[in-house]
Amino acid sequence: MRIVVAHNRYREAQPSGENTIVDSEIAQLTAAGVEVLPFIRSSDEIPSMSKSAKALLPISPIWAPRAQHDLSRLLTEHRPDVLHLHNPYPLISPWVVRTAHRHGVPVVQTVHNYRQVCSSGIYFRDGVICQDCKGRALGVPAIKHRCYRDSTVQSALMATTLAVHRGTWRSVDRYIALTTAIADHLSDYGIPDERIVVKPNSVPDPGRPAPLGDGFLYMARLSPEKGVDLLLDAWRRHPVGALGTLRVAGDGELRHLVEAAAAERPDVVYLGQLDRAGVQAAVEASAVVIVAAMWHDVLPTVIIEALANGRPVLGTALGGIPYLVGADAPHEPAGTGPAENASAVAGGGGSPMPAGIALGEAGWVVAPEPAALAAALPVARAGASGLTLAARARYERIFHPDVVTKQLIDIYAGLARTPNHV
Repeated sequence: MRIVVAHNRYREAQPSGENTIVDSEIAQLTAAGVEVLPFIRSSDEIPSMSKSAKALLPISPIWAPRAQHDLSRLLTEHRPDVLHLHNPYPLISPWVVRTAHRHGVPVVQTVHNYRQVCSSGIYFRDGVICQDCKGRALGVPAIKHRCYRDSTVQSALMATTLAVHRGTWRSVDRYIALTTAIADHLSDYGIPDERIVVKPNSVPDPGRPAPLGDGFLYMARLSPEKGVDLLLDAWRRHPVGALGTLRVAGDGELRHLVEAAAAERPDVVYLGQLDRAGVQAAVEASAVVIVAAMWHDVLPTVIIEALANGRPVLGTALGGIPYLVGADAPHEPAGTGPAENASAVAGGGGSPMPAGIALGEAGWVVAPEPAALAAALPVARAGASGLTLAARARYERIFHPDVVTKQLIDIYAGLARTPNHV
């Protein structure tokens, strides 16, 4: 089987989980015997482009002529079975879907954000969830609020791109929704359910989990939508030392809040930006991983890393978080088997779960509010040991690379057998 993987890499100066996932997926497919033809562009190429190439940049999200020419040549030469698209912006353009179809090649797209509708891609503006452009032919609110790169001009370009390519997106042969929340987003956009498959990402297997540590780990970009300020507010509602240690890893515009909390309380430790070994060490030192997202976070990879290490997760009930911890088990990917009933675990001792806290197979979800998160912290600490086996089992059943790669290959095979654009 021969697959083209198309992706516009985000700038290396801004660490991107999407870049990491694409690289990992290519490696996993190659190891499984799939011939992968990468069609990769990078936003880091832009500064070194010629003047003529830069002159075309404003239209490239709508139609990138050089990318279409190069892709057409690749498809003609190698005659792949499927094109798998990830991020098309700004140098590839959604037009690659049309180019692939012109060559009789079916298209799969993994949906990593909400950019079929939202110019910023995250349904979040000015500190709150925003869906003002939903259902509009043209995202005028995005232009008004400069949602794309804080620029009126670039926001207008992206809003126009989304309007122009509405038909393009609806012609994609198969969508990969990373969680059930993304599947619902695509259905709402008008994609038929039979063209949507829920297939999450995976992370490498770290091996047998280390003994449970103590306290909590928060690991994310320190920005408003990731909710570090929500977490710190909730943490301060408990006496110093009452919950063990809160470890915070990451960097971003709200770093000063974490540094202030660490200076104020000895039970808050700021770890900074961690490398791969540092991440593993921080996970092992903790008992519970916290994901305090304030937006409909699509698929926080840190949750899968937590499950792989047998660490349950306390998260907000937004986006893909409930799916990842097993709070919507009936919607798991086909073929993964029934979820183990974790509802009887309740707080680790079988006691009734406090109001406002929903227990999943591998963790807890609450409303994105300080009081709700504060109430859940001691529940999660007490119940962590009761969910460690379930967390690891959920990873092995749904998120292990062997499971996810097989599911992806099955998706390709189904399309390669019945191409719609010959």
